[in-house]
Amino acid sequence: MPANAVEVKSLSKRFGAFTAVDAVSFSVEKGEIFGFLGANGAGKSTTIRMLCALLDPTSGTASVGGFDIRREPEKVKRSIGYMSQRFSLYDDLTVAENIRFFGGAYGLNRGTVASRLPWVLEMAGLRGREGSLARTLSVGWKQRLALGCAVLHEPGIVFLDEPTGGVDPASRRRFWELINGLSEQGMTIFVTTHYLDEAEYCNDIRLIHAGRIVAGGSPTELKTAAIRHPILEVACDRPVEALEILQKEPWVVDTSIFGLSLHVGVGEEAEGRRLLADRLGRAGIAVRRVDRIMPSLEDVFIHEIETNAAPGPAAAGEAKP
Repeated sequence: MPANAVEVKSLSKRFGAFTAVDAVSFSVEKGEIFGFLGANGAGKSTTIRMLCALLDPTSGTASVGGFDIRREPEKVKRSIGYMSQRFSLYDDLTVAENIRFFGGAYGLNRGTVASRLPWVLEMAGLRGREGSLARTLSVGWKQRLALGCAVLHEPGIVFLDEPTGGVDPASRRRFWELINGLSEQGMTIFVTTHYLDEAEYCNDIRLIHAGRIVAGGSPTELKTAAIRHPILEVACDRPVEALEILQKEPWVVDTSIFGLSLHVGVGEEAEGRRLLADRLGRAGIAVRRVDRIMPSLEDVFIHEIETNAAPGPAAAGEAKP
């Protein structure tokens, strides 16, 4: 049996002159929740489609569940579950018909599907709505139904590609509770997302930008090791104007806006506080509060993009041939 659920070495995908995924390497341990994070167009979906044997790589190697994605694509497909950001449901089929259809697609016999159907209904909160057409369901219900269909055959690994896009916060929390439950049962979860707050649920993370991995580790490791300089949270008047002013200052390491406040990276805390008050004061912007904070994952992501990402145009969308 393979030591890891997923092994990726120098995996790349090019479409003509455009490089969508650029020599990424990483591994995913069995039973963990692995987060692949980045902005829309970073290369997340292209990578996951290669790992699911839905798209041939240009170069590099990868194994999923011990099967090579180039040499054994059908074995890869049979060993995994896959849920796309569009949920892959058939709107004109009922809830039960969708479950039976996906059970058949995964090679399950009728008896096995019948025994698993109540579990999917319970998990999705759809007991009593077996006859409802999928198109009549809320987005949150569709999301949970799609997850149930993806793991109906009890795969060792499930790939979730942007599973919470367009879903309300309450449904997102419920969905992550389901994911944690599957992980506790030993299933490996590979999830792509551009919601950085969701990374807190992951055991291991890779940040990807313009097709390249720019950072990796656990959420705690990333927040404590990736950024060594102080981060100051600044509550002030006219935060957008303040952001534009501070971005031009040579003593500011990095800065971004968080709600009505700013996160400002500085070389030294006391001097940074003094320079902040002076520069914003000269601009007539009142500073109400300055606190040193632990970096957020968004701080880490912005920092890594600005300091480590190689130059070049960012992807204009998840790569398409």
